[in-house]
Amino acid sequence: MEMKALERRLGMAADREVLRKAEELLHLCRMEFDAAAFGIGDVCRSVLCFEIACSMMQVPFDRQKGIKLSGLSDKAYNRSLTTVQNALGIRTSLNVRELAVQFGCVRLIQAVQRVLAAYKERFLATFPEARRRSADFDRPVFTSVAFYLCARKQKASIDKAKLMEVSSTSDPEFSNVAASMTDICFDLVGVEKEKSE
Repeated sequence: MEMKALERRLGMAADREVLRKAEELLHLCRMEFDAAAFGIGDVCRSVLCFEIACSMMQVPFDRQKGIKLSGLSDKAYNRSLTTVQNALGIRTSLNVRELAVQFGCVRLIQAVQRVLAAYKERFLATFPEARRRSADFDRPVFTSVAFYLCARKQKASIDKAKLMEVSSTSDPEFSNVAASMTDICFDLVGVEKEKSE
């Protein structure tokens, strides 16, 4: 699908830089990645490239419209987005401060940073030296889980579905990291009810 037509269908204002970046990503995607092998059709691939371009240029993107246009379910869309980002070698990072502002919980910033630092240190302490170097804590899932757990600990209301959407994280991945982080950093993020369970 042509990017200009896609932009209109997404109801977005014309932004030449985003269009150019989306077309460049789509071209790379066609050359480097067999989308059909992953069940990603042409329209979906275009939508994914458009979202990645918006993210890179820090332009808001209506993911719900994108999902609707792609013809995929929420979960399949998130999975496909991660697959395309990995195939194109695009690293997405999630800034704690931006996340806190977006969700209106600026008071959580220091707590989230403390939890992330403690989790990384304690988690790596269980690894042999050779494996420590390959551990990757820069993935958005770690930041989003730490943010969610700190919010829950401080009884702040957070939309978990929106948080997972912002971090392009699937439900199973989010749950696994949350279980691991709660276990390793219970003193920082645990809730008494869980302990008794």
